[in-house]
Amino acid sequence: MAGHSQFKNIMHRKGRQDARRARVFTRLLREVQVAARHGLPDPTMNPRLRLAIQAARAENVPKDKIENAISKGSGADAENLEEVRYEGYGPGGVAVIVEALTGNRNRTASDIRATFNKLGGSLGETGSVAFQFERVGEIRYPAAAGDAERVLEAAVEAGAEHCESGEDGHSIICAPDDLNDVREALEARLGQPQKAALDWRPQATVAVDGDTAQTVWRLLEALDDNDDVQSVVANAEFPDAMMDRLAS
Repeated sequence: MAGHSQFKNIMHRKGRQDARRARVFTRLLREVQVAARHGLPDPTMNPRLRLAIQAARAENVPKDKIENAISKGSGADAENLEEVRYEGYGPGGVAVIVEALTGNRNRTASDIRATFNKLGGSLGETGSVAFQFERVGEIRYPAAAGDAERVLEAAVEAGAEHCESGEDGHSIICAPDDLNDVREALEARLGQPQKAALDWRPQATVAVDGDTAQTVWRLLEALDDNDDVQSVVANAEFPDAMMDRLAS
């Protein structure tokens, strides 16, 4: 399993278990707000908003909060949230991409830089590590959606490029521009997915172990804890024993 997926899966589980859940709600609603601000407030006419609403519903965000976020985003006094991407390196040469929505670009940049510096990393320029990743659309289904053969068949017919199945469920990968079409085709066969969003996937991973693995994990957690951060991805490959401990 790719390192960025290891980290995201653990964070997703924590989001369901503790105070991170509130942060998950905030991030999902921010995406709804920004999607409504940059397009029509009607999800049938705005693919990004449709995906944002679906992601929020998958995490059981209350309907009234979603509607409020749409109204807030499409109103004349909508908060001016900028989409910003930060790139840098962590310990052991691990490449890290951080995506944020912020109303204060200077503050967020300063906070992200300080986090990298504190935990043995360094913040680089835009494009300094992105070439090590591929931009893709990812659609996730729980294992209960069907066996690997059934989901693979549905993914191929939907026009997806790749499908991975395991105990945690199914991950279907497609070209970024095809995300909405593939999602709709899969939904007709498999029902509503757990997730449908753009993602960064590393072209190769960097194995980390011992103290380096611990520090890289602390860096990713600290970045993920920032209120302005929407997502964190890295090309680290963590030891299985460490993942088992964190997942328990």
